[in-house]
Amino acid sequence: MPTPGSIASLGPIMQQAYLPRDFDAALEYWTKTMGVGPFFLLEDIRLGDMTCMGEPTDAVFAVAIAYWGDIQIELVRPQNDAPAHYTGKYAVTDGLHHTCHVVPDIAAARQTVIDAGGTIVVEGKVGADGHVFYADPGFGPGGLIEFIQLGAGGAEFFAMMQAASVDWDGSDPLRKIG
Repeated sequence: MPTPGSIASLGPIMQQAYLPRDFDAALEYWTKTMGVGPFFLLEDIRLGDMTCMGEPTDAVFAVAIAYWGDIQIELVRPQNDAPAHYTGKYAVTDGLHHTCHVVPDIAAARQTVIDAGGTIVVEGKVGADGHVFYADPGFGPGGLIEFIQLGAGGAEFFAMMQAASVDWDGSDPLRKIG
Protein backbone atom coordinates (compact mmCIF):
# COMPACT_ATOMS: atom_id res chain seq x y z
CA MET A 1 0.00 0.00 0.00
CA PRO A 2 1.34 3.45 -0.87
CA THR A 3 1.88 5.86 1.98
CA PRO A 4 -1.28 7.91 2.54
CA GLY A 5 -0.91 11.43 1.15
CA SER A 6 1.95 10.37 -1.15
CA ILE A 7 1.91 10.81 -4.91
CA ALA A 8 1.65 7.02 -5.30
CA SER A 9 -1.53 7.09 -3.19
CA LEU A 10 -3.26 9.01 -6.01
CA GLY A 11 -3.64 5.78 -7.95
CA PRO A 12 -1.89 3.37 -10.27
CA ILE A 13 -0.04 4.25 -13.44
CA MET A 14 -2.34 3.74 -16.42
CA GLN A 15 -0.08 5.07 -19.17
CA GLN A 16 3.51 5.15 -20.34
CA ALA A 17 4.22 8.04 -22.72
CA TYR A 18 7.11 8.53 -25.10
CA LEU A 19 8.37 11.51 -27.11
CA PRO A 20 10.12 9.85 -30.04
CA ARG A 21 12.44 11.81 -32.32
CA ASP A 22 11.15 9.67 -35.19
CA PHE A 23 7.41 9.27 -34.66
CA ASP A 24 6.91 6.92 -37.63
CA ALA A 25 9.78 4.65 -36.57
CA ALA A 26 8.39 4.53 -33.00
CA LEU A 27 4.96 3.63 -34.33
CA GLU A 28 6.47 0.85 -36.44
CA TYR A 29 8.43 -0.44 -33.42
CA TRP A 30 5.38 -0.54 -31.16
CA THR A 31 3.07 -2.12 -33.75
CA LYS A 32 5.43 -4.55 -35.51
CA THR A 33 8.07 -5.44 -32.94
CA MET A 34 5.96 -5.20 -29.78
CA GLY A 35 2.61 -6.09 -31.37
CA VAL A 36 0.81 -3.24 -29.61
CA GLY A 37 -2.08 -1.63 -31.40
CA PRO A 38 -4.02 -0.33 -33.05
CA PHE A 39 -2.95 3.22 -32.30
CA PHE A 40 -5.49 6.03 -32.46
CA LEU A 41 -4.12 9.35 -33.72
CA LEU A 42 -5.42 12.63 -32.34
CA GLU A 43 -3.91 15.71 -33.98
CA ASP A 44 -3.96 19.44 -33.31
CA ILE A 45 -4.49 19.04 -29.56
CA ARG A 46 -4.73 22.37 -27.78
CA LEU A 47 -5.44 22.33 -24.07
CA GLY A 48 -7.85 24.99 -22.90
CA ASP A 49 -6.27 27.70 -20.74
CA MET A 50 -2.92 25.92 -21.14
CA THR A 51 0.02 27.17 -19.11
CA CYS A 52 3.64 26.09 -18.97
CA MET A 53 5.47 26.96 -15.76
CA GLY A 54 2.54 29.25 -14.94
CA GLU A 55 2.70 31.24 -18.20
CA PRO A 56 0.12 30.97 -21.01
CA THR A 57 1.24 28.93 -24.00
CA ASP A 58 -0.25 28.01 -27.36
CA ALA A 59 1.39 24.61 -27.65
CA VAL A 60 -0.10 22.19 -30.16
CA PHE A 61 0.65 18.49 -30.26
CA ALA A 62 -0.56 15.14 -31.54
CA VAL A 63 -0.74 11.83 -29.72
CA ALA A 64 -1.11 8.26 -30.86
CA ILE A 65 -2.62 6.02 -28.20
CA ALA A 66 -2.87 2.22 -28.00
CA TYR A 67 -3.27 -0.35 -25.25
CA TRP A 68 -0.92 -3.11 -24.16
CA GLY A 69 -3.25 -5.02 -21.88
CA ASP A 70 -4.28 -2.55 -19.20
CA ILE A 71 -1.42 -0.11 -19.89
CA GLN A 72 -1.96 2.71 -22.34
CA ILE A 73 0.99 3.50 -24.60
CA GLU A 74 1.14 7.10 -25.85
CA LEU A 75 3.44 8.52 -28.50
CA VAL A 76 3.64 12.33 -28.45
CA ARG A 77 4.46 14.46 -31.51
CA PRO A 78 4.86 18.24 -31.00
CA GLN A 79 3.25 20.30 -33.74
CA ASN A 80 4.91 23.57 -32.80
CA ASP A 81 7.75 24.72 -30.56
CA ALA A 82 5.71 26.68 -28.01
CA PRO A 83 6.65 26.03 -24.37
CA ALA A 84 5.21 22.73 -23.15
CA HIS A 85 6.03 19.51 -21.33
CA TYR A 86 7.86 18.29 -24.44
CA THR A 87 10.13 21.33 -24.99
CA GLY A 88 13.14 22.73 -23.18
CA LYS A 89 14.62 20.65 -20.40
CA TYR A 90 11.61 18.31 -20.40
CA ALA A 91 12.09 17.26 -24.04
CA VAL A 92 13.34 13.79 -23.15
CA THR A 93 13.22 11.77 -26.35
CA ASP A 94 13.47 8.09 -27.18
CA GLY A 95 12.82 6.92 -23.64
CA LEU A 96 10.06 7.13 -21.10
CA HIS A 97 8.83 10.74 -21.07
CA HIS A 98 6.02 10.57 -18.52
CA THR A 99 3.52 8.32 -16.84
CA CYS A 100 -0.16 9.09 -16.32
CA HIS A 101 -2.65 8.62 -13.52
CA VAL A 102 -6.40 9.12 -13.87
CA VAL A 103 -7.68 10.88 -10.76
CA PRO A 104 -11.20 11.64 -9.55
CA ASP A 105 -10.27 15.07 -8.13
CA ILE A 106 -7.68 17.11 -10.03
CA ALA A 107 -7.50 19.81 -7.34
CA ALA A 108 -6.72 17.25 -4.64
CA ALA A 109 -4.07 15.63 -6.87
CA ARG A 110 -2.51 19.03 -7.57
CA GLN A 111 -2.36 19.79 -3.85
CA THR A 112 -0.77 16.40 -3.10
CA VAL A 113 1.94 17.08 -5.69
CA ILE A 114 2.57 20.61 -4.33
CA ASP A 115 2.69 19.29 -0.74
CA ALA A 116 5.27 16.72 -1.86
CA GLY A 117 7.47 19.51 -3.26
CA GLY A 118 6.61 18.91 -6.90
CA THR A 119 6.53 21.51 -9.66
CA ILE A 120 3.54 21.96 -11.95
CA VAL A 121 5.04 22.11 -15.44
CA VAL A 122 1.93 22.25 -17.66
CA GLU A 123 -1.77 22.41 -16.92
CA GLY A 124 -4.97 22.99 -18.82
CA LYS A 125 -8.45 21.87 -19.68
CA VAL A 126 -9.35 18.84 -21.77
CA GLY A 127 -12.63 19.37 -23.55
CA ALA A 128 -15.51 21.03 -21.72
CA ASP A 129 -15.05 19.43 -18.32
CA GLY A 130 -11.76 17.52 -18.14
CA HIS A 131 -8.55 18.77 -16.54
CA VAL A 132 -4.91 17.77 -16.79
CA PHE A 133 -1.55 18.72 -15.38
CA TYR A 134 1.99 17.47 -15.81
CA ALA A 135 4.22 17.65 -12.77
CA ASP A 136 7.86 17.16 -11.97
CA PRO A 137 7.77 15.53 -8.55
CA GLY A 138 11.51 16.06 -8.17
CA PHE A 139 13.02 13.49 -10.53
CA GLY A 140 13.53 16.03 -13.30
CA PRO A 141 13.44 15.39 -17.05
CA GLY A 142 12.24 11.88 -17.82
CA GLY A 143 10.26 11.71 -14.62
CA LEU A 144 7.17 13.76 -15.35
CA ILE A 145 3.80 12.53 -14.16
CA GLU A 146 0.55 13.43 -15.88
CA PHE A 147 -2.61 13.60 -13.81
CA ILE A 148 -5.92 13.73 -15.63
CA GLN A 149 -9.48 14.05 -14.47
CA LEU A 150 -11.46 12.72 -17.40
CA GLY A 151 -14.40 14.70 -18.67
CA ALA A 152 -17.66 13.38 -20.07
CA GLY A 153 -17.01 10.49 -22.46
CA GLY A 154 -13.33 10.18 -21.57
CA ALA A 155 -13.55 6.78 -19.88
CA GLU A 156 -15.67 5.44 -22.73
CA PHE A 157 -13.19 6.79 -25.29
CA PHE A 158 -10.31 4.99 -23.58
CA ALA A 159 -12.43 1.82 -23.24
CA MET A 160 -13.07 1.86 -27.01
CA MET A 161 -9.32 2.04 -27.65
CA GLN A 162 -8.61 -0.78 -25.22
CA ALA A 163 -11.37 -2.96 -26.69
CA ALA A 164 -9.83 -2.49 -30.16
CA SER A 165 -6.54 -3.92 -28.85
CA VAL A 166 -8.12 -7.21 -27.80
CA ASP A 167 -7.32 -9.78 -30.49
CA TRP A 168 -5.91 -7.04 -32.78
CA ASP A 169 -4.58 -8.75 -35.91
CA GLY A 170 -2.05 -6.08 -36.94
CA SER A 171 -4.27 -4.51 -39.60
CA ASP A 172 -4.90 -0.78 -39.82
CA PRO A 173 -2.24 0.08 -37.21
CA LEU A 174 -2.87 3.85 -37.14
CA ARG A 175 -6.44 5.10 -37.05
CA LYS A 176 -7.11 8.84 -37.21
CA ILE A 177 -9.67 10.31 -34.84
CA GLY A 178 -11.38 13.52 -35.90
